[in-house]
Amino acid sequence: MNTEPFVIERTYNSPADRVWQAITDKDKMKQWYFKLDEFKPEVGFEFRFSGGSKEKTYLHICTITEVVPGKKLTHTWTYDGYPGHSFVTFELFDEGDKTRLKLTHAGIESFPAEKDFARESFAKGWTHIIGTSLKEYLEKV
Repeated sequence: MNTEPFVIERTYNSPADRVWQAITDKDKMKQWYFKLDEFKPEVGFEFRFSGGSKEKTYLHICTITEVVPGKKLTHTWTYDGYPGHSFVTFELFDEGDKTRLKLTHAGIESFPAEKDFARESFAKGWTHIIGTSLKEYLEKV
């Protein structure tokens, strides 16, 4: 079993403050991420959203565990009614007029051995979200 976290890095042609707003403002997040009823980058804040595969939708329950304003955001990632507990961390690195984002999803192996929870499913999802959706959002604003 692969217990290594999934890590993806991308560099965007946007300043770090704009990328930070994109990953912490619920109105901006719903344009590239998931539709969240509420989101606050505050330790202890719980947020929920639905998402999944074409075959099945899952309720995600997440709690903010670490915030370093403008630099780092970590939250839990669990599924309602399913075992497993993971952590998603967004880290921002200011590179002048560009920003490098490193996303780490640790604990994926704690989820059930089902297709929707497979490492490959997370890799495909995060690659699209970080590599395509967020990039396109940042390029249009």
